[in-house]
Amino acid sequence: MQVTRAELKSQSVAPVANVAPKIGIGYKPSISVIGLGYVGAVSMACLAHLGFRMVGVDVSQEKVNAIKEGRSPIVEDRLGELLSEGARVGKIDATQNLVAAVLDTDVTFMSVGTPTAPDGSCDLTYVRQASRAIGQAIGMKTGFHVVVLRCSVPPGTTLDVVAPEIERASGKKAGLDFGIAFNPEFLREGVAVADFYAPPKTVIGASDVRTEEIVSRIYGAVDDKIQFTTIAAAEMVKYVDNVWHATKVAFGNEVGRLCKSLDIDSHAVMNIFVTDTKLNLSPYYLKPGFAFGGSCLPKEVRAVAHLAETQNVDLPLIQSLGRTNQRHIEEAARLLAEIGGERIGFLGVTFKPATDDLRESPTLELMSMVEAKGLPIKVYDPNLRFNDNLKGQIAYVRHSCPSQARVMDRIEEICVPSIDALMSECDVIVVSHATEEFRQAVRNRRADIRVLDLARLFKELPVDDATYQGIAW
Repeated sequence: MQVTRAELKSQSVAPVANVAPKIGIGYKPSISVIGLGYVGAVSMACLAHLGFRMVGVDVSQEKVNAIKEGRSPIVEDRLGELLSEGARVGKIDATQNLVAAVLDTDVTFMSVGTPTAPDGSCDLTYVRQASRAIGQAIGMKTGFHVVVLRCSVPPGTTLDVVAPEIERASGKKAGLDFGIAFNPEFLREGVAVADFYAPPKTVIGASDVRTEEIVSRIYGAVDDKIQFTTIAAAEMVKYVDNVWHATKVAFGNEVGRLCKSLDIDSHAVMNIFVTDTKLNLSPYYLKPGFAFGGSCLPKEVRAVAHLAETQNVDLPLIQSLGRTNQRHIEEAARLLAEIGGERIGFLGVTFKPATDDLRESPTLELMSMVEAKGLPIKVYDPNLRFNDNLKGQIAYVRHSCPSQARVMDRIEEICVPSIDALMSECDVIVVSHATEEFRQAVRNRRADIRVLDLARLFKELPVDDATYQGIAW
């Protein structure tokens, strides 16, 4: 049975014909580690301490000698003592011969350098070179070998670069004759050993069931809550993590510059900020969806940006938030134009569910863009009650957002009393709120009604439904 590249990409674990019996309880594969920098050297030492036989590989004879002698090639807390222990008990060896190391082991971790190319892309030269040598060795082996990529690479690299290079050099098939996986590392320099034994998370994307089981067994002693996903998602997780950390650093520094200009102790502010783990440091606001809105966020982003300008403080991150938010609304409008349709219906118009607040609702801005193109629109929102409070909000929106004035003038006219009424009058539905009522309506809609989901109605996406798409999934 041949496992195609598309099958490997489309699912977290591709079914294969020659899956071996369950790995034995005490099974400890021997592991080769290509690249003896921070990630490779720490992995060597920590896994040897857990009882795995390790063989390190590096082009640097100096690093190879250090590992063989149980000395740390880098400055890292506790690394020297663990390497010394591993070398003393015969669990650690090292060589410059990559092919020999792969032939002598069951699993290969690839932790080679991925520097930035002149055009800003990721330079995969060392990844390709290592992959070809691994393939040469796998071609000489009769057993099932597992290759685990651990370096930061663009999504698609494992399946579109590493797997084909190994296949060409070995004459074998990924997911069938050998396993391939992506396992991002989350080690902080200076505390990398501590992070290895108490990881923030362990993520594995594997080509097949056997590979998934082998790799997960390696980490079983340090993490019993391994997260399995597709190979591409595992690759992307690593990038997203590091970009988020960079964003936090930049945000903290921008807050610091603004506070300094106002003679405020920035650490006093941020020490309080980080104590809030319900909203500030939490999953809230981090799930892709539609643009932010409401009475607070847009107004206060503008206020802080203006405050920075008055203080002559340049805050590129904070000052760009309004622009990136507007770009997200424009993307929804672009997708709607791509979908087509002549009658557009909106499920939800308030800035979020379970409220009647229309202030700075991004859905209103999208509705205004659609109406400006001459397309008829209809709205259903169970939270809208046309009383004095709502009339006051309509006046507020008309005043604060001139682009939405025309929609505000007609909001009562374009609202319909039920979902059924909306569905009967529209051929495209835009969903702004992830409520059970709207979820059921989308599930039960007519076959000809197309959907643009701005709220992620479904955890499991309807991948076979050509009439459905999300704004960011």
